[in-house]
Amino acid sequence: MSTPPPEPASEVAPAGRRPVPPLASGPEGPNALRPLLDTVLDALGDGARARGGPLPAGGPDAVAARVRAAVGDVLPQEGDPGALRALVHALAEGAADPADPLCAAHLHCPPLAVAAAADLAASVLNPSLDSWDQAPAASELEALVTRALAREAGAADALITTGGTESNQLALLLARETLGAGVRLVCAAGAHHSLPRAAWLLGLPDPVIVPAPAGTLDPAALDAALTALPGPHLVAATAGTTDAGLIDPLPEIAGLCAAHRARLHIDAAYGGGLLFSDRRRDRLTGLETAHTVTLDLHKLGWQPVAAGLLAVRRPRDLAALHQRADYLNAEDDIEAGLPDLLGRSLRTTRRPDVLKIAVTLKTLGRAGLGALVDQVCDRAREFAALVHDHPGFELYDRPTISTVLFRPAHATDDDVAAVRRKLLDQGRAVLGRAHLDGRLWLKATLLNPATRPADLAALLQLAEKAAEHAAHAVEEPVEGNTPR
Repeated sequence: MSTPPPEPASEVAPAGRRPVPPLASGPEGPNALRPLLDTVLDALGDGARARGGPLPAGGPDAVAARVRAAVGDVLPQEGDPGALRALVHALAEGAADPADPLCAAHLHCPPLAVAAAADLAASVLNPSLDSWDQAPAASELEALVTRALAREAGAADALITTGGTESNQLALLLARETLGAGVRLVCAAGAHHSLPRAAWLLGLPDPVIVPAPAGTLDPAALDAALTALPGPHLVAATAGTTDAGLIDPLPEIAGLCAAHRARLHIDAAYGGGLLFSDRRRDRLTGLETAHTVTLDLHKLGWQPVAAGLLAVRRPRDLAALHQRADYLNAEDDIEAGLPDLLGRSLRTTRRPDVLKIAVTLKTLGRAGLGALVDQVCDRAREFAALVHDHPGFELYDRPTISTVLFRPAHATDDDVAAVRRKLLDQGRAVLGRAHLDGRLWLKATLLNPATRPADLAALLQLAEKAAEHAAHAVEEPVEGNTPR
């Protein structure tokens, strides 16, 4: 006699037992998801309209109050069927929207719709890339995509990471395991903070910080440091600094590393996207000489967070990550042909972030991605030209990638900071800040390919009005005080 099939979760549960909530995967998954997706999309739209701009107005206290009101009891005794709509609406209303052209503070891109759709599929299927039997297809897809992207950077293999910070940490770990615990990090003053932090985390000697008088690593100072300090050395160069999007002189640095037998790591979390552009990829000449390269496609790759990679020139360096856990990569399973995934990351459970990357690469191709890169870089140059021609502003320099530094003319650093906070409080525009050449600058990082010239003019006009307000606030004495 055949065994009857199990009852679907959607059927009424026996008396006294709660029904099982619908699952996202399985035969009934698509039917369960469709109405929920409509709810999410409606709530996203309503929340964005309620926000009315790139950032919620009112500052932290106002946003926190709205979120607390929407959430109420975080863990109520009885569930609330309206929670999905309410919380997505609250998140959207209180979001900094990178798809708004006036949201230009950080290396935080608006994700492509096709990438977000692929990310939903990854969440539904929920494979974990710590053993082949949890991710049969995803593991093969990851191998194909990482090797292809590694070749783009002149490397042999790559690992998926959560972003630039994890990639930089891995790069230092591989250097330590290859060269020994005495390896010393040498990097520029403008290098990403995750590099000296990783040296601390890994118990390495204190890093040597080389001057960067023009915002980039000075080759002469690097040569002097490598000559004076006993090795072994790990030199970390940057292709796309966080503050200004500057690129270190990679060929000269590579030559010095070869002469001093130093290991070279290049943090190209921001600038690595230039590899897709036929017009701009030559700015990364020298990248292929690095032992390790940090890449990050949730910047100039338009992926939902997270989408980082660490590319390695010598795959044998990855042997340092090898681990054995019988329930994940038993020796006899590996001998029988099951791939060993545990040495592909320091993490055990890993979601298939490779799917959204693969879908994007296949859908847009090199030409499509290159066009997006060129679009945002061209817009940055247009914005820099607007600033240069405006008598009320000072431009730091022409952009190297898509970051523009500028400040109100004759303003103090306090005025510059006040301009930024005024825009944030109003929810009208989101600009970043950066210290360079001993002064504070407003920072516009353009990562939205849909930005139009009119948006650039509007952004500068808002900054101008905020600057006028800041200047007026300084001139007007506070009531009850006597101006000096």
